[in-house]
Amino acid sequence: MRYMVIFLLLQLMVFPGGKATAQHPGVRPIPVIFETDMGNDVDDVLALDMLYKFLDQGKIRLLGISSNKDNPYSVPLLCIMNNWYGHPDIPLGRVQGGVNSTADAKDYAQAVYDYQRNGQYVFRKYLGDTSHIMESVALYRKLLSGQADGSVRIISVGFSTNIARLLDSKPDSYSSLTGRELVKKKVKELYMMAGNFNGKLRGGEYNVIKDSLAAKKVFDEWPTPIVTSPFEVGITVLYPATSIEHDLNWADAHPLKVAYESYLPMPYDRPCWDPTAMLYAVEPDNAYFSVSPPGRIRVGVKGRTSFTAEKGGLHRYLLVDSAQSARIRNRFIELVKMKPAHFKNVKP
Repeated sequence: MRYMVIFLLLQLMVFPGGKATAQHPGVRPIPVIFETDMGNDVDDVLALDMLYKFLDQGKIRLLGISSNKDNPYSVPLLCIMNNWYGHPDIPLGRVQGGVNSTADAKDYAQAVYDYQRNGQYVFRKYLGDTSHIMESVALYRKLLSGQADGSVRIISVGFSTNIARLLDSKPDSYSSLTGRELVKKKVKELYMMAGNFNGKLRGGEYNVIKDSLAAKKVFDEWPTPIVTSPFEVGITVLYPATSIEHDLNWADAHPLKVAYESYLPMPYDRPCWDPTAMLYAVEPDNAYFSVSPPGRIRVGVKGRTSFTAEKGGLHRYLLVDSAQSARIRNRFIELVKMKPAHFKNVKP
């Protein structure tokens, strides 16, 4: 009887930001929503692969994944990855009337979707039912309303369309709060891959300029702290082609490897813009990064970003030196090498 009571207490014990799980008792998983322009740069796939590994380890609860790329293959790839990695119940959201950046890069999302061997589609069997996929702002409101106050970390590694619209959203059946009120109550921090602050990038940073009005709205009005990983950080951390070529061969066909092979001619080492924002959101205390003083980020003409230090400011951005870049790269390789704990080998 005593052991049964202890077991029940463990199941009911709630920690800030999450619940203890049977697989990882005592761990405080971080509630995370991942916002991605899946199908643009291939580092989105890399970042999501690592998030699944953190989920397997009990470090996070991946509440949902939202696509901000208005493209017919972005959400199907997210469905495929959820099912392939063994997490079919993670809800997905899709942008409506958002940025269609299909012409900006070779669409590896379609390449994974259409990938064949011996005349058979390899990954379509992981697609699952897509009829339940919600519009992204509605999904955000549903997810946030059910979380503890000040607990959720949003990782946005694409366009700011959905999170800007979230701020403007009205009370609904999920919450009587406006979007801004809901964000202020439920979100701990917003982590973004956005901006450039060393003056070496001509023009604005891609994620900002593709929907600069949305990015401006977020930096002007978001009511919780924002930490951004700028262009100059991710470009110093190159994920090695050798890892893609050799560390993923345990699977007959791996979506991350297929995405890399279809994005650019192999071998190539790719900058890790999106994974750096993700890593700081999940492991901020491991000295992988330095952080700017608090201040204010502004979006100006043609999507150019600027930073002004201000006491009590809500905005900060990441910095790295060469030693930190090497440590981050090694951490990324360590994560990608891990086999998914719940990998599903679905037969045709």
